[in-house]
Amino acid sequence: MPDNFDMQSPPFDRLDASQQSKLEASLDVAYYRNGDELISANQPQNALFIMLKGTVEERDVGSDEVFAHYGNDDLFDLRAMFEESARHNYVALEDTLVYLLPKEVFVEFYQQNGEFAAYFDNNLAKRQALIEEAQQQKNIAEFILTQVDDSIFSPPVLLSATTPLDQVSETLKKQGVDSALVELDPEDPRVKAHPHAHPYAIITRTNMLHALTIDRLPLDVEIGKIATFPVVHVDVGEFLFNAMVMMTRQRMKRLMVCDGNQAVGMLDMTQILSTFSTHSHVLTLAIARANTIDELALASNKQKQLVDSLLSRGIRTRFIMELISAVNEQIIEKAFELVVPPALHDQICLVVLGSEGRGEQILKTDQDNALIIKDGLEWHQCDQIMEQLSQTLLKLGYPPCPGRVMVNNEFWVRNESAWKNTLAKWIASAQPTDAMNLSIFADAHAVAGDKAMLENVLLPTQQKLKGNMLMLQEFVRPALQFSVPLTLFGNVKKNKQGLDLKKGGIFPIVHGIRTLALEYGITARNTFERIETLQERKMLEPDTADNLSEAFKLLTKLRLAQQMDAEQTDSLVHTEHLERTERDLLRHALHVVKKFKQLLGFHYQIRD
Repeated sequence: MPDNFDMQSPPFDRLDASQQSKLEASLDVAYYRNGDELISANQPQNALFIMLKGTVEERDVGSDEVFAHYGNDDLFDLRAMFEESARHNYVALEDTLVYLLPKEVFVEFYQQNGEFAAYFDNNLAKRQALIEEAQQQKNIAEFILTQVDDSIFSPPVLLSATTPLDQVSETLKKQGVDSALVELDPEDPRVKAHPHAHPYAIITRTNMLHALTIDRLPLDVEIGKIATFPVVHVDVGEFLFNAMVMMTRQRMKRLMVCDGNQAVGMLDMTQILSTFSTHSHVLTLAIARANTIDELALASNKQKQLVDSLLSRGIRTRFIMELISAVNEQIIEKAFELVVPPALHDQICLVVLGSEGRGEQILKTDQDNALIIKDGLEWHQCDQIMEQLSQTLLKLGYPPCPGRVMVNNEFWVRNESAWKNTLAKWIASAQPTDAMNLSIFADAHAVAGDKAMLENVLLPTQQKLKGNMLMLQEFVRPALQFSVPLTLFGNVKKNKQGLDLKKGGIFPIVHGIRTLALEYGITARNTFERIETLQERKMLEPDTADNLSEAFKLLTKLRLAQQMDAEQTDSLVHTEHLERTERDLLRHALHVVKKFKQLLGFHYQIRD
């Protein structure tokens, strides 16, 4: 029995203790020399092979066509575990060591353990969902172990018991809070009656309202007489989860936070939920309250911290994309409001393009935007103001677009009629440059100003493109130009500089789905929504749609994780840093992309 088998590596980490013990007792180790045949086609196969060292090639029995290469940690031949014999030959290309798991043991685990079985499902969507479910468990565990500290609760507003009611109301309004703690005298009868309670009462807006409207007390009544005592509290260092349970059970909105016998803060349910969602609503609140570019920049700079926190907590990639795109939209809209004169806000429309337009941006990428001006408006300061807006976005962390797809480029600033004419010319032209510009504008999303102007401009374009196969045949070509980073043998290519998953995987999905959406008159901008709508209209098979969605999420997540580590937006993905599960899913995802490109080529009759 091997003594160094990694039980923590998927899928074996899904086995229970007794199954892992049986696995250890059942495993054997085999050695093959260069050129040895590990598995012969059309012969019964009695074990699952788990690569330890070396390289194995999978070949067709008749034509010697090569299907795949297997290296360290790879598994084969799974299909033979459920069939009477193997379909292909497996040959060692160098001296090779493998673990052998008997077929009957593997089948037993597969039948008895649903999570173990799900790992081997050939559908990428199901496998990725299983992994994300495990990440969610990590997310919950981290939340439970989060402790109450001063980064979560607010400092308390402390008042004397003799403070009159009307003065309390003014204080709460000025402080922007809805409750305050009241310091009680140690000789207060209530304190003496509860010697183990902290010497504080609490006054809330509800207390005050009831005192005035139900009890008919005067405005100058001392708040010590109407404040609630004792106050339910939580100690500094207590688990946040326990605080939430306490508030839920007692139907409370807030707790006093104490350090020993001293009140040091107030904790309300909003703050708990804020911590659980990694401060996303706190960030958006800071954006909304910003009155200057510098204040907006302070809020904007916290965005990477938000993404990092969301990723580390296992939040789903699609949710992160939607959340961060919404935050970006708020930042850009606020910058627009601070730079553009208010009198012009309903005369123009600022649109974002590219990934931000589709709601798929995670980290801040290049500025991709355009401006629509209301017909008849003479705005002589347009160039100056748009230059100021571009510089402002740069200050907020959005670098200039290398292709100058920006509002400080007059090419991307036009009135409504000019935009309609330009888009019509791009459609009629069908030239590569015009097709590229058209694809950029097809994902436009209005973020500020009169947002209805964008729909007025895009509607004629969508009508002209619907079913326009001649134009769409040229339009889709860029999706087929970049090769998928797979070797001839079906493995992920190795590159010292890293793999460009944006060109080789993400872009073909995004642009191919965009083309299909335009063909069928689908107005959704988001790639996920486009895929879902195409499936609803029977344009994509359910399995194809599911796999494309999961492949897109996986490729985006891998690229994002690499960007977060490298702290740059154009970093490449280094496969040697990936875990075995991620490498396996990446290979599957890239095969999904390859198959989708074949579908596009057939659908649009492109034989390049």
